[in-house]
Amino acid sequence: MNKLQITLGGLLTISVILTVAAASSASFVPAPVSAEITSSEILDSPVRDEFHENNSRNLSLTEIFQQSESGIVSIAVTKSSNIRMSGVGSGFVYDITGNIITNNHVVENAEKIIVTFIDGRSYNAEIVGNDEYSDLAVIKIDAKETTLHPLKIGNSDLLKVGESVTAIGNPYGLSGSMTSGIVSQIGRLLPSQDNGFLIPDVIQTDAAINPGNSGGPLLDMTGNVIGVTTAIYSNDGSFSGVGFAIPSNTINKIIPILIEKGSYKHSWIGITSLDITPDIADILGLEDAKGVMIMEVIRDGPANKAGLRGSSEIVEKDGIEYTVGGDVILTIDDQDVRKIDDIVSYLQKEKSVGDTATFKIIRDGKITMIDVLLEERPS
Repeated sequence: MNKLQITLGGLLTISVILTVAAASSASFVPAPVSAEITSSEILDSPVRDEFHENNSRNLSLTEIFQQSESGIVSIAVTKSSNIRMSGVGSGFVYDITGNIITNNHVVENAEKIIVTFIDGRSYNAEIVGNDEYSDLAVIKIDAKETTLHPLKIGNSDLLKVGESVTAIGNPYGLSGSMTSGIVSQIGRLLPSQDNGFLIPDVIQTDAAINPGNSGGPLLDMTGNVIGVTTAIYSNDGSFSGVGFAIPSNTINKIIPILIEKGSYKHSWIGITSLDITPDIADILGLEDAKGVMIMEVIRDGPANKAGLRGSSEIVEKDGIEYTVGGDVILTIDDQDVRKIDDIVSYLQKEKSVGDTATFKIIRDGKITMIDVLLEERPS
């Protein structure tokens, strides 16, 4: 039986010397670098507002495509080492200085990047900044301002399940392909490549996302970008109705910093944890099955320095062993914590390295408040 897995939405081919393997999707590892193609802070970015003068109303799919197509690109990346790897991803214009947004896994470790617009114009590109933890990257081309049509970034916090959305990209290298669907769910957690951290607030959609779509825009029905397509849930690399996009408000927070500094510093607590289940709540004598129990405190990490405690006691219930005894987190800065998603999302949206977060915890049956000075995630 094939194992169902998270698959990045970039198109990948690998060749050794002159032998070219069949195109395939990359599993969730540092991924799509791609072949050469030949072809005839937040709101301060200089965008062409007049290009989106009608985006306050819902548009037809045809109108959205016509409005957006000139700002969407195919990205071909070549990486050369002992093994030659090539693949194709997608991206879209961010501003009139030539900055283009895509996925980090599309361009990471690229030796050569070529950007091609739907009309066939092609440019060499360089990486401006990238962030493996959010799977976002910025590349830049040298093009005339009048030829660049940035897409407007919307507010992903306003999304509701059931809203119609559309994705435009280059699945299997087919330039300018459009698919449509709905927002299937919001607030998902997605593994960020192989670094052990999670991307919060990810949008789930049933709009078809296939290898080659990575880095392209997910748009709402006003034509605003509300996400960057990044991965699919699949057992064979093809779309099975579950796709994911990095939300636009993550773009709004991280992309300007990538342009300015080339990298982004994510805040970090330094714990592993377990969501409170009914059985664990019963063992601990909690009224509700909500909150997060700390399983391990990383040595010399922020939580360790602040005095938070991990679990060390084994308790059996109904024949099942549970590790308990760690601090149970109830709130972070007065925001309720029902599960780990709430902490990861709050840190992403509201906190930066050097900030202090106040945790309300239960320890030995008593409520305690502990301040944690947030540090940068280890590389």
